[in-house]
Amino acid sequence: MSTKILTATIIGLEAEIITVEADSGGGDFGQIAIVGLPDISVSEAKERVKSALRNCEHEFPKRKITVNLAPANLRKHGSAFDLPIAISILALKNKFKIDFNNCLITGELALDGEVRPVNGILAMAIKAKDNHILNLFVPEENQKEASLIPGLNIYSVKNLNQLINHFKNKSRIEILNNDKFLQTIPNNQNDRADFSKICGQERAKRALEIAAAGAHNILLIGPPGSGKTMLAQAFPGIFPKLSNSEILEVTNIYSIAGLIKDKNLLITERPYRSPHHSASGAALIGGGSWPRPGEISLAHRGVLFLDEFPEFSHYVLENLRQPLEEGLINISRASGTLKFPCNFVLVAAMNPCPCGFFGDKIKKCQCSETQILNYQKRLSGPIIDRIDLHVNVPRLEFNKLYENSISEASAKIKARVEKARSVQSIRFQNLNYLTNADMNSHDTRQFCKLSGDALNLIKTATSKLNLSPRSYFRVLKIARTIADLDSSESILIEHLAEALQYRPKIE
Repeated sequence: MSTKILTATIIGLEAEIITVEADSGGGDFGQIAIVGLPDISVSEAKERVKSALRNCEHEFPKRKITVNLAPANLRKHGSAFDLPIAISILALKNKFKIDFNNCLITGELALDGEVRPVNGILAMAIKAKDNHILNLFVPEENQKEASLIPGLNIYSVKNLNQLINHFKNKSRIEILNNDKFLQTIPNNQNDRADFSKICGQERAKRALEIAAAGAHNILLIGPPGSGKTMLAQAFPGIFPKLSNSEILEVTNIYSIAGLIKDKNLLITERPYRSPHHSASGAALIGGGSWPRPGEISLAHRGVLFLDEFPEFSHYVLENLRQPLEEGLINISRASGTLKFPCNFVLVAAMNPCPCGFFGDKIKKCQCSETQILNYQKRLSGPIIDRIDLHVNVPRLEFNKLYENSISEASAKIKARVEKARSVQSIRFQNLNYLTNADMNSHDTRQFCKLSGDALNLIKTATSKLNLSPRSYFRVLKIARTIADLDSSESILIEHLAEALQYRPKIE
């Protein structure tokens, strides 16, 4: 008679319930056949399982074992099937006193029977709860991550023998106390630059404040050493805190990507990702033979900083079109299409020319007009159009560098940003987005109504600046954010005038 054990596999950023079925009979003694579209790591589980059973002094059935991973049309990958496969084989000969229909088991086996951690535990816990599976057996190093989902009985498994004794009712594994572990999880503390320590650049700081308040994309343009990178590094410090739902959302992405080095920590700070300009399309966007989240998904709900923006390959930059517009990326492979969330704020930085000193008041530019034009043309019109705020970051004068005056601290700017975000949360409480940057054209018309003077100004600007429909709506969104920072219900002409100052300087 076959046995059935429930486990889960990761597909994209979600888990799918998998039934591990084992049956004995036919074939050569001691053979294990794993079917159900396993990849190499799953197929190799039979060797790890056999060694673990032998070293834990458990008798292996004296017939061929067939293990089926259902549904059979779904490709399986990873080492999380080791533990459920071992239990399904042992259940053929042992009478376990437990209802396996209400249990989800996952974990990688070492050759000595030790249970090792796996990626994607948070997604598995969410899926288990959605399917009303109450008991979750996970590796010890994954226990706190699994306990983030309330309403589940989490069992921490150290080794194979411990789990078998639990199922035989010889020695029970204690259920983890969810509340206790949530209280012991500290916030991630990352050292960030503070705006108060950055000399000058008040206009750039103002633009970054607007960008943080409305989740707008921003491009910083200036010569080398003007402070673009430092401004970008300080930028996450003025963002509002992640909500509880956003914390779980971001932590789930990092869990599946295998980037939570300490399995006991939540991702409680907004992500800040800064890939090098030599990054491939798959590294930035996501993908691979078995699609994994790229840098844009790892920056979800946070900041993606692309320094030396024009130095990224044309192919990579053009791949940013959909993510910047929709906040998600569709990755298609022969096996299917996966969606990865990537609702980030883009901070891009670039020099105005190849040598970096075009327009500088002190150092003369060494580039020809053709070189400057070709350099700026590396950024296509559609990409430029998707960046809301374009800001010049000029070289600082000596007086600014020498003076000891302290600029406004990040904490003070953050307070204004949080106030503006709270206004937006009330405005969009019945909609499926949170910030001004996410408004569609219909909602922009509804929430960004202009007074007579402001209407005349945007009409003139649209004609003289040749604003595309996308640019027109983006200007209105920025003006709405500036009005929110000013605690104004209406968009006034001064709000719209400031928004128009941030239109592209690169044509």
